[in-house]
Amino acid sequence: MIELGKKLYFDPRLSATGTVSCNTCHNLMEGGDDGRPTSMGVDGLTGPRNAPTVWNSVFQASQFWDGRAATLADQAKGPMVADVEMGMSGHDQVIDRINTIPGYVREFEIVFGSNEAVTIEHAVKAIAAFERTLITPNSALDLYLLGNKNAMSDVQVRGMELFESIGCTECHSGPALNGWQPGGDADFAEFPRVTDSPYVKKHDLSSDIGRSNATGDRRHDHYFKTPTLRNITLTAPYLHNGRVDSLSEAIRVMAGTQLDMELSDDEVSELVAFMTALEGQFPEITLPRLPSQSGESVLRNPEAGTAEGSAAGH
Repeated sequence: MIELGKKLYFDPRLSATGTVSCNTCHNLMEGGDDGRPTSMGVDGLTGPRNAPTVWNSVFQASQFWDGRAATLADQAKGPMVADVEMGMSGHDQVIDRINTIPGYVREFEIVFGSNEAVTIEHAVKAIAAFERTLITPNSALDLYLLGNKNAMSDVQVRGMELFESIGCTECHSGPALNGWQPGGDADFAEFPRVTDSPYVKKHDLSSDIGRSNATGDRRHDHYFKTPTLRNITLTAPYLHNGRVDSLSEAIRVMAGTQLDMELSDDEVSELVAFMTALEGQFPEITLPRLPSQSGESVLRNPEAGTAEGSAAGH
């Protein structure tokens, strides 16, 4: 199942134009994001939010910035049919696409034990199984907390102590430094909390109302899921809208908008140093060989004779 999910994760043919895969926006060759303020999907369209990292995403109780997907499998369904992401007209089109590839049909049957195994539920279950393997243990902080006091430098230790003393752990605690605890609920925080901070206007932090878009509850206005800080040095630009280019600026923004304080340059440097200690050990991943349809293009509609992306009218 993991190997099947890996193939589906890397396969751009699950998008309307055959150009966008899960890995396009959540690039496993780097930080698990795409390095853009907001991601680019089919036909060059862009969405409103920054792509969060997929690394360590298993260590959170919901997915997306607003927590609208309860599981990794639920999350995988959304981008396939989002106009600005993979652009398929519906999940039926995704399954029809997979069904045209005999190698995929055989693999689904092997994994799920049925001659009608190619379903959207099975597809996203496989993708989620692969994503649960994407963890990065043994960061310098992990080793330090396990007793190796030489794993972190003096400046990293000072940054860790400052991180705790000024209140960052109110939100960024737990194994993924995102407020989540095993068996617990997702952690959401009001952002921005200090609405008169100059950073709010500078980085347009108030136009997206966050979680209430998903829940319909105005009490959730401007609440966002607390992101993991693991590998945070690899996932610039920052925040839900990707408007902050550097980690040092993101630290200043969070101090100003959440803690109502201004940090000195030395304090920012110490916190940046601490966050370099959160880079973990990445597993070695080899690119999979994707099954194909012998002698025919998977992306063509045999009745209309035109590319499916055009036929879908997205």
